[in-house]
Amino acid sequence: MVRSRIIGTGSYLPKRVLTNFDLERMVETSDEWIRERTGIRERRIAAEEEATSDLALMASREALRAAGLKPKDIDLILVATVTSDMLLPSTACILQHKLGAKDTPAFDLNAACSGFIYGLSVADAFIRSGTYERILLVGAETLSRATDWQDRTTCVLLGDGAGAVVLEKTKAKRGVLSVDIYADGSMWDLLHIPAGGSRMPATKETVKNRLHFIKMRGNETFRVAVRTLEKLVVDTLKKNRVKPEELSLLIPHQANHRIIAATAKRLGLGLDRVMLTLDRHGNTSAASIPIALDEAVRTGRIKKDDYILLEAFGGGLTWGSALIRW
Repeated sequence: MVRSRIIGTGSYLPKRVLTNFDLERMVETSDEWIRERTGIRERRIAAEEEATSDLALMASREALRAAGLKPKDIDLILVATVTSDMLLPSTACILQHKLGAKDTPAFDLNAACSGFIYGLSVADAFIRSGTYERILLVGAETLSRATDWQDRTTCVLLGDGAGAVVLEKTKAKRGVLSVDIYADGSMWDLLHIPAGGSRMPATKETVKNRLHFIKMRGNETFRVAVRTLEKLVVDTLKKNRVKPEELSLLIPHQANHRIIAATAKRLGLGLDRVMLTLDRHGNTSAASIPIALDEAVRTGRIKKDDYILLEAFGGGLTWGSALIRW
């Protein structure tokens, strides 16, 4: 059977660190309040001159270096993001140009925090079908540009960063075993940016009313996420006939420590078998899973034949999972 396998990972985090104590001076909040409710201590913020494509470029170079490949060796470039450089063209096309991957097809996906899982589903399908043999998949975000720094319910959560993987065709028994993606558009308003699109184009009023920033109904989103992810991870393992005790590492979307803990508990996993970067990076949306995956690889937490479970939940609403045998 032909399937895809990850042969290289990379990540990039901006240099600027914004701590909870920094936020105490910006909005009515406290380090203790943020840590207790989210598990976050600090997050990274892109420099003024850094756009999403710049972060994606750095992560992509690391992934290509790890894979021992050059940009010309890549057959397709996918970028998962909700904070593209501009509405047109895609960030993937801008990344393609910066990499020097001339004529390589490239496009973006928008599935919010589930973006990397959605991208993995697309990449895996292309490789299994025989359309492409090597794909660069990137999750990159500059959420600080879409953050209302006057809204203490959202500004404490978000950060910037990028992660990338290179996938390659394989006939081995290892690799991406399954990817499952889902959506429920009836709850779109739980997490969204109201203005800037065709429904509500930019005007003086939309800017004045701060409608170009992320809006979230946190408590409702939390409840749906916990319930959905608990079922998702159990179903994914059952589908692949893998027992929870066989799982080496859970790499969740880094949104909230309580959501992650609830998911791990449902599988009977201790947090020693969960990859956590949330405390240092905050929620980086589509970038969170590939950043955490790269850290897990580079720190030796993943070994050959390990079962790795990825899962995410985000705006749309969207959610998804992937089971990988390394």
